[in-house]
Amino acid sequence: MADENIFQSLRDYAAKVPAIDKRMGSGLFDDGRWWLKVTIDIDHRLAWNVVQEPGPVLNYVSLDERLPTVFMPVSPPPYMNGGPHDHLS
Repeated sequence: MADENIFQSLRDYAAKVPAIDKRMGSGLFDDGRWWLKVTIDIDHRLAWNVVQEPGPVLNYVSLDERLPTVFMPVSPPPYMNGGPHDHLS
């Protein structure tokens, strides 16, 4: 996107989370939605917590008023999974 600096405060905040790599991708969709892609150091002792903890907050913090957010850890299908060092995204 033309102005990647609009994400700098979000990147700075995410970089404070243990196990999150400081190199991140981000962007805007034409309809105003945005995305942030991070890499988690799977060898970090808190890596699994970094995957588990944000999901309920970002996806379900309020059952009555859903936030317009989606937290989606991604990985290839299990049949392609040769282990986290080879295939975890």
